[in-house]
This record gives sequence, C-alpha cells and structure tokens, in this order.
Amino acid sequence: MYPLFQLGGPQLRIFRPNFFMLAVRPGVPQPEDTVQFRVSMEMTKVDIKNYLEKIYNVPVAAVRTRIQYGESNKDPVYKSVLHLGKAEMKIRFAQGKTFQFPNLFPEKEDSEAEAFDDFRNKFMEKEQQSQKGDPRRGGVPDWFGL
Repeated sequence: MYPLFQLGGPQLRIFRPNFFMLAVRPGVPQPEDTVQFRVSMEMTKVDIKNYLEKIYNVPVAAVRTRIQYGESNKDPVYKSVLHLGKAEMKIRFAQGKTFQFPNLFPEKEDSEAEAFDDFRNKFMEKEQQSQKGDPRRGGVPDWFGL
C-alpha cells in the first residue's frame, strides 16, 4: 500500500522506458547465446545494453545493430522524402547464458488428430446431405418457389 501524500514529502516514481523491444525469430539458425530484437530507431547500443542489464539483470557481451530501410514516402505538405525503417539488434549474452524461443504450437498427439479428422469427416458428410436438393424438384433450386 502506498503511503499517504504529505506536502513536501518525497514522490513515488515508477520508471517506464519510452522504448520498445520485440524479440524476433530470425530466418536462419542463430547460436544459442544470441537473440535478435526489433527496437525503436532512437535506441543506441549503450541504451540496449543498459536496458537489459539494469531492468532484466541479463549480462550482455556484445550488441550489433542493423537498420533496415523501408519504403520511401513523400510528405504531401513539405514535399520531402520520408524513409520509413526499423532497427534490428543482435545481442550476444555473456557468461554462458542461452535463449530459446518457447514452443507455442506443440505437435498434437495422433489420437487427438484422428478424433478431429473423424469429427470433420462426419460434419462434412452431414453438410453435403443437407445441401443436396429435393430430387422431386427436377434440379430447380430450393430458393425458387413453385
């Protein structure tokens, strides 16, 4: 519980960084001690190292940056060209720390997959039966009243 406010007393401050860091799964295999992040363009190598070491207590050995330029857009008012891009950083951990992405979509067991396939097949057969027209109507669709 927070203490009551008193005039002249110290203020409670909460540190929230103005930056974002998004862990990205790279297209090629990486060493286990390397993680790739997509970060704000304003962040520097020192900012990232301090961010990870101070907030998450993760020892960082090296930070490599790469700016990926995106499409160029013309500003309609000032007629200048805007280059939209994103910064990507590869971070190598120190002291034998490793990182692995969690397995968000584990493989289903075979019995569950077979049960689902049986249910789907029965459902599709029932749908096909319900969509068949009345043979007495001679090919005239049901929505066309006689």
